[in-house]
Amino acid sequence: MQLSGGDLQRLRQLNSLSSIRALRDARGPLTLTELAARTGLSRGSIVDVITDLHERGWIAEVEPTTGGMGRPARRYRFRADAGHVLGIDIGVHKVLAVVTDLAGRTVASGRIAVSPRTTRDERLQAMSRAVDAALVASGLTPLDLWGVAAGSLGVVDREGVVTRVEALPDWAGVDLIGHLGRQLPCPITLQNDSKLAALAEQRLGVAAGVRDLVYLHAGRRPGAALILDGRLHHGFSGATGEVGLMEITGWRTMANHLESCPAAEGASPDDAAGLVFGAARAGDPVALAAVDAYAHQLALGTAAMVLTLDPELVVLGGGFSRSADVLLPPLRRALEPHCLRVPELRPSTLGEECVALGAACLALEHVDKQFFSPEGAISRPAAPQRLT
Repeated sequence: MQLSGGDLQRLRQLNSLSSIRALRDARGPLTLTELAARTGLSRGSIVDVITDLHERGWIAEVEPTTGGMGRPARRYRFRADAGHVLGIDIGVHKVLAVVTDLAGRTVASGRIAVSPRTTRDERLQAMSRAVDAALVASGLTPLDLWGVAAGSLGVVDREGVVTRVEALPDWAGVDLIGHLGRQLPCPITLQNDSKLAALAEQRLGVAAGVRDLVYLHAGRRPGAALILDGRLHHGFSGATGEVGLMEITGWRTMANHLESCPAAEGASPDDAAGLVFGAARAGDPVALAAVDAYAHQLALGTAAMVLTLDPELVVLGGGFSRSADVLLPPLRRALEPHCLRVPELRPSTLGEECVALGAACLALEHVDKQFFSPEGAISRPAAPQRLT
């Protein structure tokens, strides 16, 4: 059967996509022979594909290894620095913007401090300054970005609108995508901060490769998120993981166990938990009782999600994850009476960049769909788009 011009063009595109995926997924550079084996393409087809991708700047030839017999084979790698995305974390106390390459590696960041008293307009201005700082530090301009994603506290619906947020009374309804769109001419999307933290853990953190997990944002303002079959679960209206809204869980008030503990007397609410966890670590019985009470209530909402999802893993994130050595043992004990099987519990290792990195991962998902899927095209974005 003779292929038409359109069929041949489609075949070349599919060959290029399979080659790019193989090079992106490889732990190191590949030779033509290795790439042919991974893609199932003939040597001649691989040579044509590699020549085209190299000319277009998608791949780079790696210096040959020395010391072997004969002429060293040419090796190629995916150019993760061919494009960049931006992830933004808009929180109560900070706005953090992180620039990453196409492999999710951080290139630069910008951080602006805010507070619960910061107004909506001031927080938006802080977001713009954090973005500018990250771009300056990376040596990039807004036109160099391939995609942007932002994480906000509160419930975020499918249209990218913050519909409910208790920590910041004036934040609900804010048009973050519209505000960012005036600064950044590239695809933009918005998601809840806990969901993005879960995505970061599943792609870059302690849950790398895990298909089903529950993420707990343990802090003064708790939250949760679910990863199902390797994908972030948004839900019909964006309210997945909001088990803390049920009064029976006690999530809204459970931080009071720590803030009212004598070990935190005189401390601000933001500093109280660290003092109590430190005292519990030293064996203070009153502090240990306060941590147990907190863990008991955290376990109620966690158990509801564990029984629903039956996850492989529960990740403890948020500010309290820094004291996971103190918090995880009582949490496990509190889960045992409620769960048929208590999953493995692990603390986050991504630190305060977790949400921003998850936002970058979400932006990279959109880049993959637009440029590296059979429905897409291997090229730069042509015009700004609004993603939801």
